[in-house]
Amino acid sequence: MKIARVEAAGQISPALVDEAQQKVALLGGYLADHPNPVLQVIQHGITEAQLLEQVRGHAAMSEVKFLSPLSAFLRNPFAVGKNYHEHAVEFDKSGFNATSGAASAIPTHPQIFTKATTTLNGPTDPIRFNPKHTQSVDYEGEIGVVIGTTCRNVSKADAMKQVWGFVALNDVTARDLQKNHAQWFLGKSLDGFCPLGPWITTSDEAPTDMHMQVWVNGEQRQKAHISQLIFDVPTLIETMTAAMTLLPGDIIATGTSVGVGVGFNPPKFLRHGDVVRVAISGLGELQNPIEEI
Repeated sequence: MKIARVEAAGQISPALVDEAQQKVALLGGYLADHPNPVLQVIQHGITEAQLLEQVRGHAAMSEVKFLSPLSAFLRNPFAVGKNYHEHAVEFDKSGFNATSGAASAIPTHPQIFTKATTTLNGPTDPIRFNPKHTQSVDYEGEIGVVIGTTCRNVSKADAMKQVWGFVALNDVTARDLQKNHAQWFLGKSLDGFCPLGPWITTSDEAPTDMHMQVWVNGEQRQKAHISQLIFDVPTLIETMTAAMTLLPGDIIATGTSVGVGVGFNPPKFLRHGDVVRVAISGLGELQNPIEEI
């Protein structure tokens, strides 16, 4: 299934998405009043059949505004750095990688970091930043993994059983802060720097080899398939759960591909009035305008 939160006729509602028919089924019942209904569905393993019993009406996708499918992050979303070969090379050469200097630009182990919970943003909402604080805001289209179980010490063979679904996201980054502080957290964690949505697709319905594409002002900048990851999803889950417990509703951003703004000469950073579009097959699209404040 594809599950979302939408605003329809002034009312916010969880919804099931029929992408083929371009319509949504608005859900009522107790979930309609829950502060984080999609997280509730994930945590309690609520099925599509059970949700269909709560349908209170339908609307065309064009008649609703899609919100972030999660009202709030369960905890900091996790993310993976340098997880496509060509991007690892472009970032290492950019001059913005304060941790460069290894024998190879390609990491030998997954590079895991987090973004603050306050980075959560909607699929069409503005990405805002103060140009006095950062002059190098960059886009990173990514495929996000949504964990569906409490899991620890998971093998690669069992890893996909822990995945509830997938979601499109943009790991927006202030490159100067990323470099100046010699770590990634601050540069990744400005408020609103993680647009998410427009829905979460369960793992049984997600395409096997999801295709991610990114445009800025209509110019295509990025394109990649999930099969091109250096460290695939099972490897990421095995690595992370060897060290810590993952929880239902956790998000893992799997990494971005070549074509980010910092990789150009000169860099193509985001400016006021730009629009970033991230499209992932089966997961829908983000389309966020840039606003300098």
